[in-house]
Amino acid sequence: MPKLSPTTPLIHPDCQITNSTFGAYVEVGAGSRILNTTFEDYAYCDRLSDIANTTLGKFANIAALTRIGPTDHPLDHASLHHFLYRSSYYWDDATDDPATVTARAARRTVIGPDTWVGHGAIIKPEVTIGAGAIIASGAVVTKDVPPYMIVAGVPATPMRPRFSAGIADRLMALAWWDWDHSRLRAALMDFRSLKAEAFLEKHNG
Repeated sequence: MPKLSPTTPLIHPDCQITNSTFGAYVEVGAGSRILNTTFEDYAYCDRLSDIANTTLGKFANIAALTRIGPTDHPLDHASLHHFLYRSSYYWDDATDDPATVTARAARRTVIGPDTWVGHGAIIKPEVTIGAGAIIASGAVVTKDVPPYMIVAGVPATPMRPRFSAGIADRLMALAWWDWDHSRLRAALMDFRSLKAEAFLEKHNG
């Protein structure tokens, strides 16, 4: 396995990437389709992820076969089909509808830092997932998720917070995901060995 790079994302084979940007130490799993998306530092997705019109926060963990920010079809028109806006695919003398493409791209999904999106989960457009939240495998998320909340189901509903409100607030204030690479390395053994409250105590959170 090649090491991750601070300058070049690790893009596995058979990915389709359009109009997207990547921060430091980013990895994109094999066969993923990435459109109009920003991967912030340390974010990654596993194989066959389909991510559109999304910002992935630092240290976001995206499992395989997930779909984030999927586009919708025009429900209020006579047809749902994409011949309405991808018209050039069907007729030589027709142009595509730029308004539909622009409207889709504007409906941003935001995945906060240090989140975990489980295998096969779907997160709809214009949803915000708070820092440290967990989306269970197979969940369909249609509403915003607060920081450090675990949600599951179809549609996804809160199961329980990861931490007490006090610890969650302290983690948000500490914002360790904004530490530089050398500070993260210096704290690596503490990340491994200490539970959240002990980590906060040691690192003045």
